[in-house]
Amino acid sequence: MTVALAIREAAEVLARVSDTPRLDAELLMAHVLGLSRPDMLIRAMRDPVPAGIAGLVVRRLNGEPVAYIVGSQDFLGRSFRVGPGVLIPRADSETTVLAALAACPAPRRVLDCGVGSGALLLTVLAERPGALGVGIDRSPEAVAIARENAGMLALAAATMMQLGDWNRPGWAADLGRFDLILANPPYVEDGAALDPQVRDHEPAGALFAGADGLDAYRALIPQLPALIEDGGVAVVEIGATQADAVAALAHTAGFAAELHRDLANRPRALALSGLGKKPLGKARDPHYLETKPAGG
Repeated sequence: MTVALAIREAAEVLARVSDTPRLDAELLMAHVLGLSRPDMLIRAMRDPVPAGIAGLVVRRLNGEPVAYIVGSQDFLGRSFRVGPGVLIPRADSETTVLAALAACPAPRRVLDCGVGSGALLLTVLAERPGALGVGIDRSPEAVAIARENAGMLALAAATMMQLGDWNRPGWAADLGRFDLILANPPYVEDGAALDPQVRDHEPAGALFAGADGLDAYRALIPQLPALIEDGGVAVVEIGATQADAVAALAHTAGFAAELHRDLANRPRALALSGLGKKPLGKARDPHYLETKPAGG
């Protein structure tokens, strides 16, 4: 059997559990072959099927995300190592990074609260050479993966990844102040119905945040003023229905909030700035000014 035929058969099987069965099959096969997907498609489709592909297909049939099976996920053109201890970087979060780069074009110091794989922080640092970054996470596995990704991207010297939990007193005592703060905190409601491959495989502590999904924002946002330099910006990712509620929390903390929508036109990130100044806003919503989709 050739690689091409095996991919076709795997895609037919994976259609039971995936909306992208052909892509899944190609990514799994490329991983077994030790090739990039484009290289495989160009020069390996007539090769014999390698050992090991059947086991990976079974893992995918059992709901395990492709990114965990192959150990990596692309994000804004770069590859990041991932594992079950961190959320898989998603295209939605690319909006958060683009909003941050637009809101703070030349950051000197960047803080990522809940760094996970490091995708947000390391992408900003890669796009802004010379900036220094600190990533905090309460998960030791996440900190280890973020450090590994910093090394892979030749950014280890520009970053410090460390354990930290904004729910505990003193977590930020020695961090100093930052021009740009990033946060993609847990924001899923405890009772929300999630895709089984997310619910059963990705870390619950990075997903769920109380009955209304706002617990992390309630804890973190009031602490941000002490961490932001004059003229600095914080960019927080939000759920699609949370813009008003999170903007209200930001308003109470003294911020103006600017809403950024993702490419599907869903609310996705709030850029918090103007600390101590009266927030800008439309008459229909006193808490934030809405922008066009970041990158759009």
